[in-house]
Amino acid sequence: MIDFDMLALGSTAARDSGSRLIQSRMRVIIDNDFSGDPDDLFALVHHVLSPSIEIPLIIGSHLSVGDEWDPSNMQATKAKARAEETLRIMGLEHFFKVVEGSNSGLDDRRTPKLSAAAEGIITEAMRDDVRPLYLVCGAGLTDLASAYLIKPEIAKRLIVIWIGGPEYPDLAPPPPDVGKYEYNQRIDPLSAQVVFTDSDLQLWQVPRSSYRECLISYTEILTKVRPMGAIGSFLYDNIVNIYKWRNKSPPGLGETYILGDQPLVTLTALQASFHPEPSSSTFVTRPAPTIDENGSYEDNPNGRQIRIYTHIDVRLTFDDFFEKLALFAKS
Repeated sequence: MIDFDMLALGSTAARDSGSRLIQSRMRVIIDNDFSGDPDDLFALVHHVLSPSIEIPLIIGSHLSVGDEWDPSNMQATKAKARAEETLRIMGLEHFFKVVEGSNSGLDDRRTPKLSAAAEGIITEAMRDDVRPLYLVCGAGLTDLASAYLIKPEIAKRLIVIWIGGPEYPDLAPPPPDVGKYEYNQRIDPLSAQVVFTDSDLQLWQVPRSSYRECLISYTEILTKVRPMGAIGSFLYDNIVNIYKWRNKSPPGLGETYILGDQPLVTLTALQASFHPEPSSSTFVTRPAPTIDENGSYEDNPNGRQIRIYTHIDVRLTFDDFFEKLALFAKS
């Protein structure tokens, strides 16, 4: 965990009689496909600047086969390097452990993919600590599913927050022109089936209808991200590269960008002060559906109860991100 004294806020408002006012109250394992869409880099920066969490592990995970963001067969390797680069730009490379996940998805629903990531998840889940453990995932679920297949006992020792899955028909309509699978589900459909259908993991899901709420305008990126030192320029340049890429084909990206992994921060670091919960975001609780071979949900009345987030507090999320970024730039 980064010492909050490294931030400008840490040396003023966050100290009282020599003690930090904001202390770590949860552990968060971060699992993301950092070689793909840079929304995960924004979420990573936001998480490491959040003093209420300890980050014991950061996992670089793979994308789908032939993905347009990175069509190589070394996506997890590149994701690890990309996370390390981000931390290095911030001067925080020595504060966090970054490991590589599997470079490919599951071959079947019974056989795990062995990796440093799966091993790290198990180790942290089984470690005794009074603070709750969250595994936040903005990508496919290969490494989590593998850890569960190796040691199912982890299910009662962590809460999984997943950005992924299509809309629930009774909660929101899908956007136009969607494919067979939602993007993160497509990375490893078998692992999604393991997590939803086969496991008893405690799951908070942020489906596509909810993560698409997290829109940031290009103007905000230009005025509130770009000027914030080396890391602000780095994040800005990543978005500019995508605009140049996507604007080659009309209608382009318009004036906004979806930072769809940002709810991973909202639902952990930005929980309510009293009775810790993500109290400003809304959810429904229902039995976990079965996911069929086409990636669609099927009702499963006997499934365990999971949370499905229907709305994310975008105001809190982005205001906090901008202010933390500004404070870090001043430190």
